Amino acid sequence: MSSGIQALDITPCTLGERCETLRKEVRSFLREELGERTALQRAESWMGVDEDFSRKLGERGWIGMVWPRSVGGGEFSALERYVVLEEMLAAGAPVQAHWVADRQSGPLLLRFAPDTLARRVLSEIARGDTYFCIGMSEPDSGSDLASIRTKAVRGDGGWIIRGSKIWTTGAQRARYMIAFVRTDVSATAVSATAVSTAAVPDGRDRHAGFSQFLIDMSSPGITVQPIRNMLGEHEFNEVFLEDVWVPEENLIGQQGDGWKQVTAELAIERSGPERYMSSTELMLEMLQAADVEDDRHAVALGRLVADYGALRQMSIGIAGMLARGDNPAVAASVVKDQGARLEKLIPELAQDLFGDKLALNSSLREVLSYTLRSSPSFTLRGGTPEILRGIIARGMGLR
Repeated sequence: MSSGIQALDITPCTLGERCETLRKEVRSFLREELGERTALQRAESWMGVDEDFSRKLGERGWIGMVWPRSVGGGEFSALERYVVLEEMLAAGAPVQAHWVADRQSGPLLLRFAPDTLARRVLSEIARGDTYFCIGMSEPDSGSDLASIRTKAVRGDGGWIIRGSKIWTTGAQRARYMIAFVRTDVSATAVSATAVSTAAVPDGRDRHAGFSQFLIDMSSPGITVQPIRNMLGEHEFNEVFLEDVWVPEENLIGQQGDGWKQVTAELAIERSGPERYMSSTELMLEMLQAADVEDDRHAVALGRLVADYGALRQMSIGIAGMLARGDNPAVAASVVKDQGARLEKLIPELAQDLFGDKLALNSSLREVLSYTLRSSPSFTLRGGTPEILRGIIARGMGLR
């Protein structure tokens, strides 16, 4: 197998008996907790904020599941965690409050700052009452992280950070941000459109000189400005950082290793069940409304279910690779790219199959309307298709 194709390889993985036993427990819990939620509320799962629900997950040990008990975790396996996430999303649980901290920020701290920040912060996350946001994208940079301009320079006993972040989910309620910034202030921001490789024209590495910091969102100098989506909801924000001081111990990992760390972080973010299940409630509504005598329904929905099955196997395979300590960044990008494609296809398909037959107050109509208006954000979360396909091309040695 060539190295390019090998980068796409996903080792198959099977969920064992313990996972299936846990699945039954999770389903029982969700039936009790979410029994009264409407189809529309279930469709809002990603956007759903219920802090009491998050705390109940923490009490059951279902936040920070794979972390060591010494930092508040439950020492479950990665595959057991996968099962819990999958059931939460299938049931339309309100996951947004604790989502970023559990699936992305906590694992990053545990991997790159285990003796300092992790011990201080992870137990708070695992209780389900401490939330995070991620400061990566910036105005004029989008998802091209190598072109960001926010900088950190050494100050009195720490660092001074200045710049801004955009499309920052949940910043309005987050206690902490993990910010990706430049610490090599001599480096020049270069956009992806200016170069086709990791090296800029003078030979420098455009991925060098970045670091990550833990920022307390109550620090002086931080302003959070809401960005409302097409639904009028407040999910995204622009965050302004004006000479924000952070202590030295809040540097995550080694100075200058930010790019390596953030690509590992995104591999976690890009491969989970959340990357193909955003339109699940709409798919369930379509299956309930389908006419078994209509060949169009049978063919289109059958193909949809098959696509779901294929992405699920790929996603579980990557969960198994992450559990073994592999870094399947390229394969995870494929899951994210194809998962977002499927998530956006589902509302288009629903409109095509059922759009002219929907009763005014039907749950399918409500869920379709919501999902259609939400779907533009599906490709923003975790990287646009252009960024993902650039990662895949580089991983395959094509650019």
